[in-house]
Amino acid sequence: MKFYMTPGSCSTGIHILLEGLELPFEVYVVNLMAGDQNKPDYVAINPKSTIPTLVRDDGTALTEFGAIAYWLARTHPKAKLMPGDAEGDTLVIETMHYVVGTIHGQGFTRIFTTANFTPNEADYEAVKARGREIIEKAFAIMNNVLTGKEYVAGSYSIADAALFYVEFWAVKIKIELPPNCLAHYQRMLARPVVQRVLREEGYR
Repeated sequence: MKFYMTPGSCSTGIHILLEGLELPFEVYVVNLMAGDQNKPDYVAINPKSTIPTLVRDDGTALTEFGAIAYWLARTHPKAKLMPGDAEGDTLVIETMHYVVGTIHGQGFTRIFTTANFTPNEADYEAVKARGREIIEKAFAIMNNVLTGKEYVAGSYSIADAALFYVEFWAVKIKIELPPNCLAHYQRMLARPVVQRVLREEGYR
């Protein structure tokens, strides 16, 4: 398979899942700052110009974090990357949607790509502040979800790989994680596969 990713991005979560499954794949780095996502060769693979993208053995491409993670879990059931019961699976999917759609899509994008939200530079700080509010509220919600549990659904799942990448971002830009989220982040950091992926992506 071919995995198109950007170090330190949302694709880190998928990278962790791929490495954890010990699947053979080739890595292709998409330099977002250089605009690689808009180049014809990449657009031909992923017309959305987003990351991550996973091109499977049959040549078809999967996009969107949740879709790729779900496919990996369903096609490798022995890894138990989803709980397997209706309630647990629903919680995993609900959490992934919230992480990607709200914490990432509404919160961190206001901080990382502020210009996409306003053409007026005078408004940048207000946009970033709103992003921070969204992030902090969302982590408070996730903190409650994690109460009394080591992982989102009790045992490690694809939802934890999603939650980890936004926790990683929060720590990098010095947004304080609430206690349960911080414990989850540290628990994820202790996993050998996470350590290996971060090293491969250039982090110590």
